[in-house]
Formats: sequence, structure tokens, C-alpha cells
Amino acid sequence: MFRLKTSAAFDSAHFLKGYCGKCANLHGHRWVIEVEAGAEHLQQTGEKRGMVIDFGDLKAAVRALADAYDHAMIYENGSLKSATLAALQDEGFRLIAVPFRPTAENFARAFYEQLSADGVPVLRVTVFETPENCASYEV
Repeated sequence: MFRLKTSAAFDSAHFLKGYCGKCANLHGHRWVIEVEAGAEHLQQTGEKRGMVIDFGDLKAAVRALADAYDHAMIYENGSLKSATLAALQDEGFRLIAVPFRPTAENFARAFYEQLSADGVPVLRVTVFETPENCASYEV
């Protein structure tokens, strides 16, 4: 098995509605997305002969994913009152609604699924909330 790894980071805020602890409050992270791609065999023909995937393509896909979430407030659909949402939008804040609780575990799965759908041969996605704490997803 051949394996490649790259990463990209983004800064954003989130909170966990219904959680009994500090993470129920709005707070920020320097999230790091670490992606491992791989294949049993290298490409045999063409420009990418001898590669699993071009590192440039892999890095661009992971960077685009990180850029999509950078400097935003990420929240779970339905977790904010409509008046709160309206006030934040009126202030011009960048808001991103996700259909899951915004945990490192759920981000790892969502990023894995998105990269896979984009044709990246993903083996594992690890999402770091802090330098010491991360969650991984692989199938």
C-alpha cells in the first residue's frame, strides 16, 4: 500500500448546543485537517505515472476544504434562535451551518466523505481541534 499525507489548517469558532461543559460556549480553534491518501498500485500511464495522486492535486483539495471553513462561525442547523442568526447575519459575520454537531469526529467524517466524492483516494482523515486532541475517520 502506498500512502501520502498532507495537511491544511483553518481558524473558526463553534459551540456544542446541549453540552454540559465549557464547549457549550462559543469558542475558537486552529483546526488542522490531516489527510492520508493511498492506493495498492501506482498509476501506470500518463503524466501521473508512478503516483498515487499528484501531491499538488491532493494539497489543493485539502487546502480548498480548509479555506471553505476559515474564519467563520460554524454551527449546527437548528442550534441558534432565528433572532440570533438574524443579528449575526446583520452584523456581517461569516456563518456556516452544518447538518451535524460540529465536533472533530463529525468533521473528520464529513471531510472524508467530501474528499472521496471529489475523487481523492482517501484512506483516513484526522481533524485536530488542538495540537494534542484529534479525531480520525476511515472506512
